[in-house]
Amino acid sequence: MGKEIIDESTIKRTITRITYEIIEQTKVLDDVILVGIKTRGIYLARRIAQRISELESVSVPVGELDIKLYRDDVHVPDNHRLPDVNGSSIKSTITDKHVILVDDVIFTGRTIRAALDALMDLGRPKKISLAVLVDRGHRELPIRADFVGKNIPTSLTEQIQVELSEVDGTDRVSILKIAQ
Repeated sequence: MGKEIIDESTIKRTITRITYEIIEQTKVLDDVILVGIKTRGIYLARRIAQRISELESVSVPVGELDIKLYRDDVHVPDNHRLPDVNGSSIKSTITDKHVILVDDVIFTGRTIRAALDALMDLGRPKKISLAVLVDRGHRELPIRADFVGKNIPTSLTEQIQVELSEVDGTDRVSILKIAQ
């Protein structure tokens, strides 16, 4: 178990702040679709959509994006079987919409690159923005988040663990030392 650096009430306040930033920077919420990257990004996207609904009385659609097939670190084994994919679920068209990708942590940028590839296979958004709960640095690609909950500088010997009640039974962010 790691050291808790963000507790449940701070996560709630952080999601509210991200929501306010989205509202302030988005001209027309009717054109917005929140797309959560599996797994925890989905629940964060749903929480943001709920806060937008509470604050602006606007229902923003939420989609789920599975990026497993788009990752550049997944290698096809010798039997040429692709990894199992649970699939994406975006009920609204993303073409000509403002898609806000939502994820729990941004690290190297490779997950977001894969998500962008997956989105482009689904349509051509007017604009794509990125919202993350935690930015831990160490980018390998020129990708940045538009809406950041917390910047938490880490070393490469550390890992950020996000736990959400929908998946883990609790809301917290911890920092862990990884064995070398």
